[in-house]
Amino acid sequence: MDLRIRKFPNLRALPNPEDGLRNLVEHAPQAEAWADRLMEKLRPKLTALYGVHRRLATATVAGLTIWLFVHVMFGANGMVVYRQKKAEYLSLQKDIDHLQKENDQHTQQIKGLQTDPNMIEKEAREQLQYARPGEFVFVPPPPPPPPPRPEKNTASK
Repeated sequence: MDLRIRKFPNLRALPNPEDGLRNLVEHAPQAEAWADRLMEKLRPKLTALYGVHRRLATATVAGLTIWLFVHVMFGANGMVVYRQKKAEYLSLQKDIDHLQKENDQHTQQIKGLQTDPNMIEKEAREQLQYARPGEFVFVPPPPPPPPPRPEKNTASK
């Protein structure tokens, strides 16, 4: 039922809604029979597809889980790298603490050498081997060289 208005050929008059419902009710048994035939043909294929779908979904989830585990453990920021970085951090922190203590000792020694006359005298006596008038400085002799090792001649005749 196509009613076109002559002045506007692209404009259609809508059919009566009751006609549409009547047409739908008349053709419902045919559509239902067609759907039943289609389902009978497709049922084995759909059943097989459902089974494959479940297996495929299970395999996908298992693969995703394995990939996630490998990524978390061995990835660029994984647990293995994290533990290495943490051990390196702790080692560097110990080095920093040791160097800081050494730096503090040197700072105290510098301040003492700048201000404390007793410390200045101690360093002069130890490093430069200075002595006060009337004192003697004992310098130990150098250690003797090791005795030469006799060569062993083990050649057989």
